[in-house]
Amino acid sequence: MALDKYLEEGMFRSRWIMAPFYVGLVLTLAVLLVKFAQELILFAPTVLEVSEAKVILGVLTLIDLVLAGNLLLMVIFAGYENFVSKIDTGNSEDRPDWMGKVDFSGLKLKLIGSIVAISGIHLLKAFMDLKEIDKENLMWLVIIHMAFVISGVLFAVMDYLTARSHAVVLQAEAAHEAALAQAAVVKAAAAKG
Repeated sequence: MALDKYLEEGMFRSRWIMAPFYVGLVLTLAVLLVKFAQELILFAPTVLEVSEAKVILGVLTLIDLVLAGNLLLMVIFAGYENFVSKIDTGNSEDRPDWMGKVDFSGLKLKLIGSIVAISGIHLLKAFMDLKEIDKENLMWLVIIHMAFVISGVLFAVMDYLTARSHAVVLQAEAAHEAALAQAAVVKAAAAKG
């Protein structure tokens, strides 16, 4: 009996092995900040000299990096809270509303949504630079983007069906309990009469 208790406690504590992964993602977020700063420093001085299309491409590149950062932050916060430990922020007003409320299913949908957005930006950048991009590469960008979109829709449908089946099971259990309670009332009434 004691062996299984120690085994289960050890397995429960093993979740902390994931903590260094999330610290690594925080460092990756810092690397992404460096890349954002580099892009901004290279882009800003040329704004007055380049065409509108080049400005839009530069802005899209910056937005792409911001979305990647948002994606990392979601994975860090939601992953850590779901799989390691609750993040104690006290009563901080700055705590994002979604923190602590995003389960694995919600995280999955947010991730695929971010990936679709990032893919869409890459596709838009390719469309803005049609003269420079090979048509076969453009075709593959569209195919990959559509694969992400379809995956996102399928994830959403699977989550909807799972939630729906869970609701049906809960309704069936409630109906069963109500029937048992009704049968107990009838039985008690029959015993009195």
